[in-house]
Amino acid sequence: MPEFLRSYSRRNFLAASTTTLTVAATGTLGLRFWEYSGKPVSAGERQSVRPFRVNIPQQDLTDLRRRIMATRWPDRETVHDSSQGVQLATMKELAQYWGTKYNWRNIEETLNSLPQYMTEIDGLDIHFIHVRSRHPNALPIILTHGWPGSILEFLKVIGPLSDPTAHGGRAEDAFHLVIPSMPGYGFSERPTTTGWNPDRIARAWAVLMDRLGYKHYVSQGGDWGAVISDKMAVQRPPGLLGIHVNFPATVPPDIAKKLACGDPVPAGLGPDEKAAYNKLADFYKTGSGYSAMMVTRPQTEGYGLTDSPAGLAAWMYDKFAAWTYSGGHPERVLTKDEMLNDITLYWVTNTAVSSSRLYWENNANNFNAVSVSLPAAITVFPGEIYQAPRSWASRAYHDLFYFHEARSGGHFAAWEVPNIFTDELRAAFSSLRKQQTAGK
Repeated sequence: MPEFLRSYSRRNFLAASTTTLTVAATGTLGLRFWEYSGKPVSAGERQSVRPFRVNIPQQDLTDLRRRIMATRWPDRETVHDSSQGVQLATMKELAQYWGTKYNWRNIEETLNSLPQYMTEIDGLDIHFIHVRSRHPNALPIILTHGWPGSILEFLKVIGPLSDPTAHGGRAEDAFHLVIPSMPGYGFSERPTTTGWNPDRIARAWAVLMDRLGYKHYVSQGGDWGAVISDKMAVQRPPGLLGIHVNFPATVPPDIAKKLACGDPVPAGLGPDEKAAYNKLADFYKTGSGYSAMMVTRPQTEGYGLTDSPAGLAAWMYDKFAAWTYSGGHPERVLTKDEMLNDITLYWVTNTAVSSSRLYWENNANNFNAVSVSLPAAITVFPGEIYQAPRSWASRAYHDLFYFHEARSGGHFAAWEVPNIFTDELRAAFSSLRKQQTAGK
């Protein structure tokens, strides 16, 4: 375990009285925290910030391994590449490792070495990691994950962002980190009613930052995290200084219409705009089937994902292969354990369906241009689904104070290239730190 995690463990947990919640794939996560003890709890107590630890019952992990080893496999694909999806040999190898060598307790120990908390916001228990920097002028930041990711995407950047002097940075580069699990994802509560869309999550994040006492802060995200950061920027909650996204929504309306119709590249586009158009056109034709299912039938696709570990793993691995900067071989940038940690997190929390419902709730094209006037920063990664041209970005983000094209990394930037991701956040938010200091 990295030393910075050990120090968090000693400082935040070993000397503290911490509530341990047992989370089970059989549905225990759906219970509110106070239902574990059976004691009546006031609304104020539910909205307090309560320490949280993970302890997945061994019987659930044993059942998972049994299901993996009992997988009923489909026929081999009839092609010699992944054009029909994740190849059978790839999945069999991954499942063999998952069922015989993988150990969930390792990532559980890592999570429990970090300061984790739970608090109720708008009627729902929200799980989050909260790491305060030891540097007094650290800039508070809320980092939001996406699908098929999780809070695990950010584990590698916690040390460099919160303790920069120990990782090649300066004290003035420091951040206080808030890393929540979105509703229906990970250890946050699964919504039981409709309405938990990106707008509502954005409002909940503003409540969370206020509840933690942050008067000025910034927001960052990729995938759904970018959508939520965009929504926060539009809502402009008090204290939000600006945002950074690595999945910007920039496609102009006229271009979006042509893409939707499957039209050829329109005349008059610059080289980077043509490249973006072609990447998106190819994605719509061959890579967006997952989204169509989750936008329209999350419950239907959820039965297979909830009952079959191999089905869930293939569903998610397909995107690790397509969206990492790896040439279709995600093992080049993520270890098997890292990918299986994320897949297993979805399994043990039984969130395959609840996470998919966010697509149904949103039902929008997240590539299409937003109209954001709050200060915004963008990093474009070469392995992203499309590389947003600066010309489009500046039309969607009206106060675009930082735009940079990274040399490596993909959709899961913090996970794949934590050093580059860290450098990007340090550079992007350097100017906004002055506003934070001035507002104190």
